[in-house]
Amino acid sequence: MALPAWSAMGGPRSRRTARRLAADAGLLAVAAAFALPLAWVVLSALDAHADLRVKAPDGVTLANFDAVLTRDIVFTPLLNSLILCGGGTLLTVVCAALAAYPLSRFRSRLNRPFLLTILFATSLPITAIMVPVYALFVQVNLIDTMHGTIFFFAASQLPFAIWLMKNFMDGVPKELEEAAWTDGASSFQSLLRIVLPLMGPGVAVVTVFSFVMMWGNFFVPFMLLLTPDQMPASVSINEFFGNRGMVVYGQLAAFSVIYSTPVLLLYVLVARRLGGGFALGGAVKG
Repeated sequence: MALPAWSAMGGPRSRRTARRLAADAGLLAVAAAFALPLAWVVLSALDAHADLRVKAPDGVTLANFDAVLTRDIVFTPLLNSLILCGGGTLLTVVCAALAAYPLSRFRSRLNRPFLLTILFATSLPITAIMVPVYALFVQVNLIDTMHGTIFFFAASQLPFAIWLMKNFMDGVPKELEEAAWTDGASSFQSLLRIVLPLMGPGVAVVTVFSFVMMWGNFFVPFMLLLTPDQMPASVSINEFFGNRGMVVYGQLAAFSVIYSTPVLLLYVLVARRLGGGFALGGAVKG
């Protein structure tokens, strides 16, 4: 008895298995592309003779960390980064919440054009606007100031933050606010006491995204800050690269590990919020 053509060729089950294996192989290749640089950073930070190869150190040493853990190399740049990125993130989250609330709760013919304008602003390359921004900062005496750089950090991240915040805010039922309004609460009070607490995951996402984007930004502080003592860690890391290609890879890796620590700690602190949900389906029933 002859087998069907599809069975003789392996059948749909074998084709699904082949596609699954191909997808797994592709995912493993992508994971390796991300894992190898991370492995190089960790291993090289503990290797006294680190180079560009990913290899286990001959002997584990903390000499690279001892060399970079100084006031000028690590502590002052990290403090500057925390001030710049922390202040910029706080300003971004506050302004994004205040801007997203009317866009989410009130209907207007200007909402869509405004959101499209914001979307266009997110697509502007930072290098295209830095020259006029630099000239403007010189005119208003904001050049080489920490607060001026914080303002620009917040302004550059605000468009995408508003988009994210509005999408999360749309998931909070308006009926909850109407109940608060009935009890005499104002729109600002309902935003602070009802909407923002219920959209905790959204606020956490905006916070982490804004902080990470500012933390790794090299070009903005490099252009707007002139005093070496005000430079953040994203700029001071450039000092590990010599003029003739000479790089102390072990110290560079150790600095990279320390530089990445605040971002990892921030994610750990908000991980529970990121994993949460709104779960408001039953809040408006009954």
